[in-house]
Amino acid sequence: MFTKKIRLKTVDEVQEFVKAADKCSFDVEIQNGETLIDAKSIMGVMSLDLTQDLLVVYDEADSELEQVLEKFLS
Repeated sequence: MFTKKIRLKTVDEVQEFVKAADKCSFDVEIQNGETLIDAKSIMGVMSLDLTQDLLVVYDEADSELEQVLEKFLS
């Protein structure tokens, strides 16, 4: 299992993140406190408190996803 702490500040960043997560053949989840959301759901991600750091949890290494995550590391 891999984890990265990120911060998404704009709608465009959320869209870029969700698009990258959606390309993955494995589960990608995003956690905000006690809340765990499917990162492939733009509505789910938009429902989170984006003023706080978010924890991305995924099962497999994926260079394309990790390149996008690097942009948003907090």
